[in-house]
Amino acid sequence: MAEAADFQGMGHSPARRRLRRRACLIAGAPLLAGLLAGTAAVPMAHATPSVTTGTPTAAPTGSRTVAVALDTLSPGAPVQGDTLTISGTVTNKGKKTVTDAQVDLRVGPRLYGRTAIDDAAARSGSSSSDAAPLGGKYKVTFPKLASGIPQDFTLAVPVNKLGLDDEGVYQLAVSLTGQTSSAPYPQTLGIQRTFLPWQPEATEKRTELTYLWPLISSTHLSAETGSDDQQTPVFENDGLAEELAPGGRLEQMVSLGNQLPVTWVIDPDLLATADAMTRSYRVRSGTTTVAGTNQALAIKWLNALEKAVQGRKVVALPFADPDLAALAHRGKDVSGALSHLQPATDVAGKTVETVLHVKPSVDFAWPVDGAIDPSIVDVATSAGAHNVITRSDSLQDNLSYTPSAARPIGGGTTAVVADTRLSTAFQGDMTAAGSSTLAVQKFLAQSLALTLQEPDNQRSIVVAPQRMPTAAQAQSMARALRGLDAERWTEPSDLLTAAAATPDTEASTKIPGASRYPKKLRDRELPTQAFLDIKRTQNRLDNFKAILSSPDRVAAPFGNAVGRAMSTSWRGDQGSSQQYRDTVDNYLLGLTTEVQLIPKSVLTLSGRSATIPVTVQNKLVQGVQNLVLRLTSDKPTRLKLDDGAAVAERPIKIDGGHSQSVKFTGAGNANGPVQVTAQLYTQDGKPYGSSMTFQVKVSEITPTVMLVIAGGVLLLVLAGVKMYSQRKRAVARKAAAERTETGQEQTEPEQPSDPTPDTAPESADASGPGEKVDR
Repeated sequence: MAEAADFQGMGHSPARRRLRRRACLIAGAPLLAGLLAGTAAVPMAHATPSVTTGTPTAAPTGSRTVAVALDTLSPGAPVQGDTLTISGTVTNKGKKTVTDAQVDLRVGPRLYGRTAIDDAAARSGSSSSDAAPLGGKYKVTFPKLASGIPQDFTLAVPVNKLGLDDEGVYQLAVSLTGQTSSAPYPQTLGIQRTFLPWQPEATEKRTELTYLWPLISSTHLSAETGSDDQQTPVFENDGLAEELAPGGRLEQMVSLGNQLPVTWVIDPDLLATADAMTRSYRVRSGTTTVAGTNQALAIKWLNALEKAVQGRKVVALPFADPDLAALAHRGKDVSGALSHLQPATDVAGKTVETVLHVKPSVDFAWPVDGAIDPSIVDVATSAGAHNVITRSDSLQDNLSYTPSAARPIGGGTTAVVADTRLSTAFQGDMTAAGSSTLAVQKFLAQSLALTLQEPDNQRSIVVAPQRMPTAAQAQSMARALRGLDAERWTEPSDLLTAAAATPDTEASTKIPGASRYPKKLRDRELPTQAFLDIKRTQNRLDNFKAILSSPDRVAAPFGNAVGRAMSTSWRGDQGSSQQYRDTVDNYLLGLTTEVQLIPKSVLTLSGRSATIPVTVQNKLVQGVQNLVLRLTSDKPTRLKLDDGAAVAERPIKIDGGHSQSVKFTGAGNANGPVQVTAQLYTQDGKPYGSSMTFQVKVSEITPTVMLVIAGGVLLLVLAGVKMYSQRKRAVARKAAAERTETGQEQTEPEQPSDPTPDTAPESADASGPGEKVDR
C-alpha cells in the first residue's frame, strides 16, 4: 500500500537532531580508528558456508556473533514518568571469547508509516543508521562472554532519558559491543531491534479495534455411538482433553479471553464435542474402544466459557467450520455438496444457545485466511450469511491510509476486511519469550501508526488472527491487547458493530478474480474426491434412515460426521481426512448390512402349488419398516408367484433383534430348475442391501400320474385284504385239525399280532441338500 503521506509535518525537533549528531560522532570515533588501524583484520560479516556435504556451517561473525534476545519490555507503550525495563539474554555464538562486552540501549529515529515499520523489522545486523547508545549508567557490562553460554541482563531507563519527542513509533535496539582476539577493538557484535510506541496522551479520535477470538478445534468425534439409550459417543482420539486441560490451548483461550475485549468466534462442533465429553464416552484404541475419563475437564471448561461469553458478542460459524473455498472450487461440481451449508448454519445457532445460553450471530462467513474470489463469496452467502470476513491482502486498496473494515460488495453483502499486518502478527513460533516480545511490540507499533495515518478520521479496524492459535500465540495476543488497555489510540469494538460501520467511500469494493486466489491455499484444499465420498455416504444415510423406526438415532451422529468431513481443519492433511471419511462410510455400511436376507438352499416344489418362505433378519437395536421384499421368478412360464405373476411383494416390518419369515405362493407349470431372486426395496423403489438368489426345483405331478398312483394303491390294498383272508382261513383249518387230534376244543382262536411296518420312524435330523417347501 502507498503510505508516503503518513505522518506528514511531524519532523524531529532541532534539539533532538543536535543531540543525535553529537552522539553519533562520539560513538563513531573509536570504530573509525579501529578500521584505519587494521582494516585487514576485520572479519567478514557473512561467512560463506562450505559446499562440502557434511561440513558444518562457519560460526557467525561480525554483528551476528552474539545473539541478543529481548525477553521482556515493560511497559510496552510507556508514558511520562514511567521507567522502561528491558530484560533478556546475550549468547556468544562465535568460536572465540568476547571480552569487554557491554549491553546498551539505543533509541532510533521515529518511523514514518506502517511500511517503514515493516522495513525496520526486516533488518538484521548492525547498520550505520543505528543510533548511538544511551551510555552512562544505562548499560550492563560483562568482562567475558564464553562461547555458547547465555548471560542475563536487565536495563532500566526512565522514559524522560530516552529523548522521545513527538508522538509516534520509535526504533528501539539493544546492542552488545565488545572485542575478540581476532578483532581487538570495540565493535558491535550483536543487536536486536524492536519498536517503542510513544503516545503519552490520548488521540482525539481513537481507532475502533475489533479483535476476533476464535474457539475452533480439529475433528475428534466419530460417527459411532453405543447401542444404549444414551447413545454413548465414540471419540476418534482423546486429543481434545489435552486442549481443555490447564495450560492447554483451549483452556488458555478461554481464561485469557475472559479478561479481554474480544468478539468470540466459535465453531459449534467444538461445543457439541465438549458437551458429549461431559457424560459417558468411549475413545477408539486400535480395534476396540476404552472408557473416556476426562468428563471433569470438559465440564470445567464449558462452565468457564459460559461465564466468559455472558454479555459479550458471540459469532457462530456454520457447524464444523466447513471449508468454504474448497466447496467453491472443488465441491460445487458435485451435486448436493452445497446443500450441507444451510443445515450447518441452522444447527450452529441452536447448538451455541443450548450449550452456552447466549444467542449468537450466524450472519458471518469466514473463508480460510480471509482469501476470497467471486465463487467463494457466492458459496459463503448461499446459506444466508450477509457478512464475509476477508483480509486486506485479498481485497486490496491503493490508499495512503488503512480504511475502515466494512465494504459493500453487492447483493446486500458486506465484506469485513481485517487488517493483514495485525491479523498475522502472532503466526510465528511464540514459545520463546524473545519472539513473543518482538511480536507484541510490533503489533502495538502498527496499531499506533495506523491511527496516526489520519488522526482526524476515526476508522473501524478488525483483526482476524489464525483459526487455531497455540497456547503461546494466545498468550502473546493477550499481552498485545492488554498493552492497549489505556485506550490512548484505540478503543475496543465488536464484529457486529464493525460490520455495520459507515464504509469509506474511497475503499475498494472489487472482489479479486479467481486467478488471484493464492496457490498455496488452493493446493491445501479438499480434493473433488472428498466431496464425491461425502455424497456417497449421504446417499447411503438417506436410504438407511428411510427404513428405521427411530431415524433420529442415526441422523444426528452421521449427519454431523458428514459435516465434519468438510471441515477447514483438514487442510493440508489429506491422508487423515480420507481416513476419517472412509471410517464413517464403512461404519454406516456395516449398520446397513445388519438388515439382510438369510441365504437359502435349493428348494424343491412338488405339486402344482406350494409356499416359498424367505427370511429377513434385523440385527439392529431398533425396528425397521417401510421396506418391501420383492421375489422375482426368472422363468414365470415354469414357476409363477402368487396369482400367476412373475414378481410378488410383501411389506416388511421387523422389531430390533428379530427375524421375519415371509411366505410367498409358488405355482409350478413345468418340471425343471428356476432361479428366484429376493431383493429388499425402500418404499420409494430404491434397492436396499444385496439381493439373494436361490434355486427352486419344480417337480409337477399331472392328473394322469395321480390316477395311475391311485390305481396302484387300490390294487395293493385289495391284494393285502386277499392275503389276510387266506392267512386267516389257513390258521382256522390248522386249529380244527389240532382239536380233532387232541379231542380238546378251543372256544376262541388266538389272534395273530400286527405285521412289522415297512418304513423306519421319521428322522428328526436336518434334511439333506435341498429344501422342501411347505404345502
